[in-house]
Amino acid sequence: MAMKNPKKDTQRLIGALPKVGIRPAIDGRRRGVRESLEGATMGMAKSVAALISGSIRHPSGAPVECVIADTCIGGAAEAARAADKFSRENVGVSLTVTPCWCYGAETMDMDPLLPKAIWGFNGTERPGAVYLAAALAAHNQKGLPAFGIYGRDVQDAGDTEIPQDVSGKILQFVQAGLAVATMRGKSYLAMGGVSMGIAGSIVDHSLFESYFGMHVETVDMSEFTRRVEQEIYDKREFAAALRWVIEHCKEGKDFNPTKLQKTRAQKDADWETVVKMTMIARDLMIGNPRLGEIGFGEEALGHNAIAGGFQGQRQWTDHKPNGDFLEAMLNSSFDWNGIREPIVVATENDSLNAAGMLFGHLLTNMAQIFADVRTFWSPAAVKRVTGHKLAGHAANGILHLINSGAAALDGSGQQEIHGKPVMKEFWEITKQEAEKCLRATTWYPANREYFPGGGFSSGYLTRGGMPATMIRLNIIKGLGPSLQIAEGYTVDLPEKVDRILEERTDRTWPTTWFAPRTNGQGPFRDAYTVMNNWGANHCGMSYGHIGGQLITLASILRIPVSMHNVAEEVIFRPSAWTAFGASDLEGADFRACENYGPLYGKY
Repeated sequence: MAMKNPKKDTQRLIGALPKVGIRPAIDGRRRGVRESLEGATMGMAKSVAALISGSIRHPSGAPVECVIADTCIGGAAEAARAADKFSRENVGVSLTVTPCWCYGAETMDMDPLLPKAIWGFNGTERPGAVYLAAALAAHNQKGLPAFGIYGRDVQDAGDTEIPQDVSGKILQFVQAGLAVATMRGKSYLAMGGVSMGIAGSIVDHSLFESYFGMHVETVDMSEFTRRVEQEIYDKREFAAALRWVIEHCKEGKDFNPTKLQKTRAQKDADWETVVKMTMIARDLMIGNPRLGEIGFGEEALGHNAIAGGFQGQRQWTDHKPNGDFLEAMLNSSFDWNGIREPIVVATENDSLNAAGMLFGHLLTNMAQIFADVRTFWSPAAVKRVTGHKLAGHAANGILHLINSGAAALDGSGQQEIHGKPVMKEFWEITKQEAEKCLRATTWYPANREYFPGGGFSSGYLTRGGMPATMIRLNIIKGLGPSLQIAEGYTVDLPEKVDRILEERTDRTWPTTWFAPRTNGQGPFRDAYTVMNNWGANHCGMSYGHIGGQLITLASILRIPVSMHNVAEEVIFRPSAWTAFGASDLEGADFRACENYGPLYGKY
């Protein structure tokens, strides 16, 4: 059964895609002043719109649309007209641009929920930078944080080029702002409750409502039993899915003791069940019109969930097949229906890890890896156990990221650019690359000491050499949410060394060897201190070094970042953050977030 080509522009959730509103601000004085600036000001707006639409796509693959105000904005009346247009056009991000002086408080965007930035042109002929400073001061005085964008080098008045440093900040802000706008109004779906006392699966409704503007929806895992027993799924799709699984999902050795091994008939039945579970979880999250056609109108609607979690352990997995196949396949960029956008699902209903994975997905449009932060292997320990000396990125030690469940198959690293392993946006993945990811994955019968109900776990080894970012959102009583970020690289180990280390944990689960980038200071003194300061047992992992984008996103949501190894030159927060401590950026972040509070209201 051949893999199908990706389908772009498929909008699977309810709600129009957010757009970017461009506000060309201008000096309101007529009789020659404004008239001389109209062309340059509107030209800036059009150039920025072209940059954004040509550089950024929504996670569905749809291009990002920009909405430019009908006229330049010289005062309150034109600002109101722009706001009215933006409201009608579903604008979720606001960007003001100008080459000149304008009337700050009269031209500013006053919507408290729209992420906002201002680009003031750095030119000597007209004081665009003066307006930028005045407008940012007005935003800060009124409690409406805005990002300031100001080019390092002076440009000539007629220069229409957007400098690289300016375009980088524009795109970083817009990508983060769109992530915020995309989450708003969507749901997190908790499939089940708390798994084994894991804090992240104690789903905090107020967190999602106050910080993300999202709903929390909950279904008991007995809903899976009901839908299986009452056949509330598309039987035609199920038949096709099962054929695809038989062809593409190779089953591995059963490492269980003989007395715990299931029969062939029981394993075949487990395959049928886990495929049905995958379809049911997807239908619960995003709905399925086919269910309405077969008489299940309520079930066809879904919960409009942009992310979710499956409790699994233990109340389900003690007697039913585990959720590993469900979680791994939904998080991947492909299944029996072809190549498509990943669906973010967390193992053990860890909603906080799901949030971090959702951040990563919305910022990169790529699949995410879910893992335990399982073991720190020091160079000395690796040498003692295997005789191997760690080198390269791994020279200071490595983290073993491994967990049954929600590691996307994309994480195997079988997608490539110029022969190097990468993870791609789904519309860039070829059929051959998807098939390579499937061939690199072995589905082992589940460890029945952990999962008495059986099922299958995805086993693969992530290829080394990929830049990657670990992400974790934590909740601290009295503080609220805080974010942790660790940029680094995936690592290759010699086959014998990998086998020795993996067999000390569980060889049936996907493994990623990760070396965080260290700097000899604080929590990034070495790889050991990274793990020792990590806030929970889980992490999400995104392809690429996206710490800068994550910090920008967190500042819009008013979530402080407690730990990161991101270069200072790519840290981009609203200008008001400087007032809370210009020489102590981390402390200033905490103070600013406490001052402004969550984006959508009291937590």
